[in-house]
Amino acid sequence: MGEISRREVVAAGTFLSLPVLFGGQAFAGLRPGGSQPATAPQGNAVAPREQLLFDFGWKFAFGHGSDPAKDFGFGLDQGDFAKTGDFKFAKIGFDDSAWRTLDLPHDWAVELPFVKDDTQTGDSLLRSHGYKPLGRRYPQTSVGWYRRAFDIPAADLGRQVWIEFDGAFRDVMVFVNGAFIGRNANGYAPFRFDLTDFLDYGGKNVIVLRVDASFGDGWFYEGAGVYRHVWLVKSDAVHLGRWDSTVRPALNGSSASLALDTIVENHEPNAVTAKVVWTIRDAAGASVAAAQSPDRLIPSGGTTAFHVAAALANPRLWSPEDPNLYTAVVTVETGDKRRDGEEIAFGVRTAVFDADKGFFLNGQPLKIQGTCNHQDHAGVGAALPDALQIYRLSILREMGCNAVRTSHNMPTPEWVEACDRMGVMMMCETRLMSSNLEGAQQLELMVKRYRNSPSIIIWSIGNEEWQLQDKMAEQGAKIAATMVQACHQLDPTRPVTMAVNGDNEKGVSEPIDVIGFNYNEGFPDAFHKRHPLRPIVGSETSSAISTRGEYVSDPKRNIINSYDGVVEWGKTPEDWWKFYGTREWLAGGFAWTGFDYRGEPTPYGWPSISSQFGIVDMCGFPKDYFYYYTAWWRKEPSLHVFPHWNWEGKEGHEVSVWVYSNLEEVELYLNGRSLGRQAVPHLGHVQWKVLYEPGTLEARGYKDGKTVLSEKRETTGPAVSLRLSADRTTIAANGEDVSLIKVEALDRKGRAVPTANSALVFNVYGAGKLIGVGNGDPNCQEADKVPKRSLFNGLAQVIVQSATRPGKILIEAAGAGEFGHTLHSARLALTAKAATLRPRV
Repeated sequence: MGEISRREVVAAGTFLSLPVLFGGQAFAGLRPGGSQPATAPQGNAVAPREQLLFDFGWKFAFGHGSDPAKDFGFGLDQGDFAKTGDFKFAKIGFDDSAWRTLDLPHDWAVELPFVKDDTQTGDSLLRSHGYKPLGRRYPQTSVGWYRRAFDIPAADLGRQVWIEFDGAFRDVMVFVNGAFIGRNANGYAPFRFDLTDFLDYGGKNVIVLRVDASFGDGWFYEGAGVYRHVWLVKSDAVHLGRWDSTVRPALNGSSASLALDTIVENHEPNAVTAKVVWTIRDAAGASVAAAQSPDRLIPSGGTTAFHVAAALANPRLWSPEDPNLYTAVVTVETGDKRRDGEEIAFGVRTAVFDADKGFFLNGQPLKIQGTCNHQDHAGVGAALPDALQIYRLSILREMGCNAVRTSHNMPTPEWVEACDRMGVMMMCETRLMSSNLEGAQQLELMVKRYRNSPSIIIWSIGNEEWQLQDKMAEQGAKIAATMVQACHQLDPTRPVTMAVNGDNEKGVSEPIDVIGFNYNEGFPDAFHKRHPLRPIVGSETSSAISTRGEYVSDPKRNIINSYDGVVEWGKTPEDWWKFYGTREWLAGGFAWTGFDYRGEPTPYGWPSISSQFGIVDMCGFPKDYFYYYTAWWRKEPSLHVFPHWNWEGKEGHEVSVWVYSNLEEVELYLNGRSLGRQAVPHLGHVQWKVLYEPGTLEARGYKDGKTVLSEKRETTGPAVSLRLSADRTTIAANGEDVSLIKVEALDRKGRAVPTANSALVFNVYGAGKLIGVGNGDPNCQEADKVPKRSLFNGLAQVIVQSATRPGKILIEAAGAGEFGHTLHSARLALTAKAATLRPRV
């Protein structure tokens, strides 16, 4: 489109509601993506929609990518698909007794060993995905089979029944009762299949999934298997369209108008006349607005769109400080019967990208203080329990992060849910940048599913498409224009961007609404001068690298210092934020990355198995860079001194001491002696060169000449005991909730030992189980699913999941101390509290 004709690009949005599993309760029947079924009134003859969690009690076995004999005979000849209903592995009577039982979400890649390929090509291929043996060269570990029997009541006859997947990696074939149902071949977009005609109503049914992870979608760790939730959805023949209900608020002074739209489908043999009724509730559950459509005819096998409007008086706005939510209840009625309904939580807010002034939320200027994140975590790979999304986002919020980018794929619904409920803005990015059928479908699903979310302020159609930015610029402009147009048609309330690692002067950059720069800080100033009407955001910045708890770079050990590590194309936290945080016309930016992630080990290769880009490590333990952001992204007084003060054998040697603080001055003391006071530069840090001697290092921060904060680093003794602490000591006994256990080593005075690397073993007893371990070491190749792990620089993590019965969960940690010292074990008790289970199969 060339120059954008206006300085402001406006985004106004609403919100989709997802399950809340925490505090011991869950919204009954709630379906991620905003389709919680509305409760049918008493006396209603029509069964309400059911959305049943289909995660529990699956059987799993490895197949084979090239040998049919090891793939349960699948593909033994070319006649497999000749007749419907012939697949014996998907029928009652098939022997799956040798298959292991597990629950979803499940990522089998994280269970595999690490593999080094000594060939240059092989090393490159495995390296980016975390050295896991996946791909066509590893057929024995690249195909997995899932199998489950389930009952369908006779009363369901006449209803529509669907199997819905939030995402699976990657090529999934679905079979039910011996019949092939369908296939999906991408790792991030949701998909579903209609099972209505294939079920045995009143009898036992069998579903089988063949999941092939031989191909990937990205160049980073992506996992393998059914790593997101699965649902069995039952609805009336007359029902709301999937993700077709939208609530679009528009602020007008002290009120907000609500455009309420939906589509109703009719699968009955005859046309029906129906109406749609909307009720709007506030956060307390009080009804604050209502609307009803006139009756409209819906043809048999067809759809009809319904539009009404309502108004909210004095709406309470959604913001990071106050992520207030309303709920819209939409129902379909024919005569006096309710046929279907759902609840959609939404927020009211405005978002504007301005070419002169940056970004505005609800009319107030706000710098985007963002991070890019992949979706894996220590111990569980890509199969994150819902509570872990909350944990991860809480850590990012703690350092002042107010926005995330879903690099580089459609996010899981629970990540969006966490952002909506916790007040964190989002750049929502699709995986495949293409206007071909697959790319268009992925984009459509993403926008339709999440277009009601208030946290999403902008869509991203791609990342660093070198060919489309340069050699194929003409084609790139056309592809991008088609994708931008699709976004605008599906969601006219938000702008569209793309993450470009170039000058943004051609190709894909031409049609987008907000220019996204990846790195290359030499380009934005010149671009802004040439194109003063185009808003700009830092779509990917920094790429600072560091190893938690390490202060001397050592290529022989694959570690990076925590002061100023950075890749050749990147910037330190200070350097990038001094650029984006001081130019009024820049909206802000997204640092690469919030969390360390598997794959892309940079700057080293084997034995490194994860990146070192994270501001926190793979467990969520903060690196020192974390505290730079805390100082300059938050308003509260902040002070952090580093490194640790355990440097045995370095007495008399010079140690660099840094302090991150937003106070006016900092004074450093060593064993009570002042080493000088320094003024803190804006968006910077202060540092000293200190001759090491054991004892106490202390930093004191001053404002107006008065001490506001102080922090000490003490030379500790050797580790003699362990300490366990949990992010939550009470979790829901629903078979889904988790607690994150931090493991620390302590000396005789109870001080954390920052250099401890003892090997530990764990036991979990009672109403829970261990589902993963980690320590944040980018070079650690210990298994993630066994009850043992070494500390890394004093820390490790255990992830414990509840059972469905209430009771106590006891975690025990033990290990051998270092240098011949005994390491006393530690115990921690959690409570699994009785909870309402989400409706499930």
